[in-house]
Amino acid sequence: MRRSAIAGAGADGGAGDAGVGAVAEAEADLDAEFQAYMAARWPVLVRTAFLLTGDRFLAEDLAQTALTRVYASWRRVRRADDVDAYVRRVLVNANTGRFRKRRVAEHLVAVPLDGRSHTPHEPIAQRSALMAALAELPARQRAVVVLRYWEDLSERDVASVMGCSVGTVKSQASKALARLRASAVLVDRDFHRDSTVEESGRKEPE
Repeated sequence: MRRSAIAGAGADGGAGDAGVGAVAEAEADLDAEFQAYMAARWPVLVRTAFLLTGDRFLAEDLAQTALTRVYASWRRVRRADDVDAYVRRVLVNANTGRFRKRRVAEHLVAVPLDGRSHTPHEPIAQRSALMAALAELPARQRAVVVLRYWEDLSERDVASVMGCSVGTVKSQASKALARLRASAVLVDRDFHRDSTVEESGRKEPE
């Protein structure tokens, strides 16, 4: 009787070890999947964060904060219909949180993180003027402009990322574009004649 009991205990222990091993393997697979996602999306996230903050190091911190939050919920996030949209939302919310906690002094610069223009043929002087004008926008309007025109998201997608209505996106975009058109730095550069931020051709389907 004792021998069979010991054998039974050994069998159960083996099954338990196998279960633990399977769980560990599944966790390792999730970690590897997240690492692959992070490596692929890191440059884009940092670029977006840079456009939102205007600071290289703050952009990297913001992207890291967003990815840390995503990692904590990766098992659920990975099943989302659009993982990138979810991560963008976390990034934008993390940036918005900076302004809610304290008043943030900003200085957006003209040169992107990689030292190149986002659009290869875009004149450096034009980009410099645009970045200076972008710095003048309130954080919410800037986020709409970045997501709508740099990330090339639809109004509906921008609304989803920012957690607001499409109407709010349209209103914020309209106000932002009006401020950009009235910006002294853009007027000085005759920016409006050849702008990368245009409303034409971007109307949403009915």
